[in-house]
Amino acid sequence: MNHKPIEGFSKLSKQGKIDWLINEYLQGNEEYQNILKQYWNENVELQQLHEEFSENTVSNFYMPYGIAPNFLIDGKLFALPMAVEESSVVAAASKAAKFWIDKGGFKTTIINNEKLGHTHFILNVEPHKLLHFFNFSLKKKLFEATDDITSNMRKRGGGILDIKLVDKTSEMPNYYQLKASFDTVDSMGANFINSCLEQFGKTLKQEMTISEEFTQEEKNSLQIVMNILSNFTPDCIVRAEVSCKMEDLKDDSGISPEEFAQKFKQAVTIAEIEPFRATTHNKGVMNGVDAVVIATGNDFRATEACAHAYAARDGQYRSLTHCTIDHGVFRFWIDLPISVGVVGGLTNLHPLVKFSLALLGKPSAQELMSILAVSGLAQNFAALRSLVTTGIQKGHMKMHLLNILNQLGATEEEKQYFVNYFKDKTVSHHEVIHEFNRMREAD
Repeated sequence: MNHKPIEGFSKLSKQGKIDWLINEYLQGNEEYQNILKQYWNENVELQQLHEEFSENTVSNFYMPYGIAPNFLIDGKLFALPMAVEESSVVAAASKAAKFWIDKGGFKTTIINNEKLGHTHFILNVEPHKLLHFFNFSLKKKLFEATDDITSNMRKRGGGILDIKLVDKTSEMPNYYQLKASFDTVDSMGANFINSCLEQFGKTLKQEMTISEEFTQEEKNSLQIVMNILSNFTPDCIVRAEVSCKMEDLKDDSGISPEEFAQKFKQAVTIAEIEPFRATTHNKGVMNGVDAVVIATGNDFRATEACAHAYAARDGQYRSLTHCTIDHGVFRFWIDLPISVGVVGGLTNLHPLVKFSLALLGKPSAQELMSILAVSGLAQNFAALRSLVTTGIQKGHMKMHLLNILNQLGATEEEKQYFVNYFKDKTVSHHEVIHEFNRMREAD
């Protein structure tokens, strides 16, 4: 090995962790220590708060926090907070919001709000025997055993909605599930769901032990494999949509509204049938979704996993968005499965998360679902609008221009020159380098 493993790294002080990293991996270069420290917050208490969000922290990692204004959603005007490092995401979302603001804006519908979790277990028993035990004894006991856990959630209008026994023995020998659906109201609910499921596992074991329906051999075969929520929530879903008369789709690219609508619909259809395109198409959707998810302190990995699983629910990966042109009316929409919360976790701790939720009017979890679906739909609309008209690079590379110039160490005066230089040109990395070198040589 080229480095020595370390014991007790987590027990070192923050400075101790940094010293070890610099000496072991970075040849003792003090410049790297300065890089880490320059991102520490001067407010000691705030810095400690950030460090306690995770483990083995040595610094903070900044992301741009931008605002996409002019989102008309269900008759209310919003400015969306977006935490994202990719150029053009905030600009594209803002442009789409502005496009639709005088056409009625975005409309949303909460289709369902159920979240899921499973107790996965192995049991060598005839399925009909287990089903009888579940229906006439176990199901009631599971609700009773979790009564204390669900008490507060039930007071808020949520709780366990249903519990089902699922026979998976055709796919794996002796494999069954207790599949439960939950309403967690304004919380994402992971801890609540997992606590209920762990109690299910204990209750299943207890009830089987005392049951007279099973032989001792059958009882001994029981294995509780795991109790865990699912991030695939196909029944926690929101629809966001826009629509207008086709002639209202006027675009400054020079093509007619009719041609724009037809090309746009074709682009969506291609993403519905071609997985290679659908992957990039849905990545663009999640550009918009994840930026607001992160800004509001929610789990973007969970939203990503759920969205992509849903996109492949029929066995082929497809577009999350859809488009129709019917009797001269253009309609574009998304059905997005997404589970988020506005209480618990970072929502009560991270100052910028609290700012984001206040900016959005302190939404309920369902209202935040709507906002997230709209953000994804807007981002996708903007991307497709560029793709079928001017091409994606024209707008994207203009936003990327400053990144290139910063890498070159350009001055503010030089940056302004390049902004003007590319006003009527498509930005390319090669052209920026060429013109930058010409300028420097001329000086």
